[in-house]
Amino acid sequence: MLRDELVELLSPQGLTLLDSLPPYESQRDVVKLVASLRGDGHSPALVAAVLTQARLRAKAGGAGGKFGEFSDRMLFTEAGLEQATRLSVAARHAARYRDAGIRLVADLGCGIGGDAMALAALGLAVTAVDRDEVTAAIASYNLAPFPDATVEQGDAESFDISHADGLWLDPARRTAGHSDTRRLADSDDWSPSLDWVFNAASRMPVGVKLGPGFDRDLIPGSAEAQWVSYGGQVVELVLWFGALARPGVTRAALVLDASGAHELTAPEDSADEPVGELGEFLYEPDGAVIRARLIGDLARSLDGRMLSEGIAYVTADESRRSPFAQGFRIVERLAYHEKDLKAELRRRGIGTLEIKKRGVDVDPAKLRTRLALKGKAAATLILTRVAGRHTALLAERLS
Repeated sequence: MLRDELVELLSPQGLTLLDSLPPYESQRDVVKLVASLRGDGHSPALVAAVLTQARLRAKAGGAGGKFGEFSDRMLFTEAGLEQATRLSVAARHAARYRDAGIRLVADLGCGIGGDAMALAALGLAVTAVDRDEVTAAIASYNLAPFPDATVEQGDAESFDISHADGLWLDPARRTAGHSDTRRLADSDDWSPSLDWVFNAASRMPVGVKLGPGFDRDLIPGSAEAQWVSYGGQVVELVLWFGALARPGVTRAALVLDASGAHELTAPEDSADEPVGELGEFLYEPDGAVIRARLIGDLARSLDGRMLSEGIAYVTADESRRSPFAQGFRIVERLAYHEKDLKAELRRRGIGTLEIKKRGVDVDPAKLRTRLALKGKAAATLILTRVAGRHTALLAERLS
């Protein structure tokens, strides 16, 4: 979004027009709607701006959206929405600051203000800072309902942090812009840089949001590293320092799903269980558990063992429910030969097949095509190594 477009959008006419639009539907005749709005005398730039916002609001608030019903009164940029913390996740982060007795938080690299909204909603004073003028203006709009939230345009590393009790940092890890940005590989190019972040964390309570694939070798020993999974996808890694880090915890896997929040914590990476025989049940750990390297603790909670060296599958003889893993009952163990697999699946009438893999080099989509599935039955095919040999496991998901 360009500055001129935002100026038009933030005018009384622009906001009134945006709020008057019908709910966004991708199937709607956009050409007809544009013609109607243009016929009412609205400029092409304003029409484009309000329709873009209507689409982003629908994306942010629809099924699986990051902001739910709050999106109806928010403004977005493409990149800002993509990079924003999901509000339910941000609320849990904000609770850490409240519970640690922190009252004034500086949110450096605030983006569209999602994290700052969560902090302010818990009664904390927030100063949100972003270097991009348009993004800072949008954050100001989104934070307007909160009297103790202020927004400044500026560079994170130049902000005077001495007045804050704690920092929340989401370093800009992509090139500048509001769409079509690219990831910056060198942490020295982030804003603020990783060195600056860790230096600040040595002096005051800090929480920093990073990508889930962040190099574990760069995690300071003083930090609590918490990987967060939402709806089965690992969405972020947060490093907590000072009063925000829990005593005795350096590794955590937080899993958020329809049933609520669940967490595994440990003082360090957990040792794997020994490799054992394939049991009747197989468990696939949640990605947050894998990233946190807590598979061993999970295996012990399931009374299980590792299926194979270096492969993140746990096998057990009994069925147990766990929010930290998806369970499968093994129906049959098969040799991994495509011709034999195809014949067996055809014999069983399996026309819908979920294919999962670990430790084998195969493209599931291409394999599914080659198997030429036919039938009304459904199943899961797990391709992996058992006792060092490529193996195909026909399985069914545990509810």
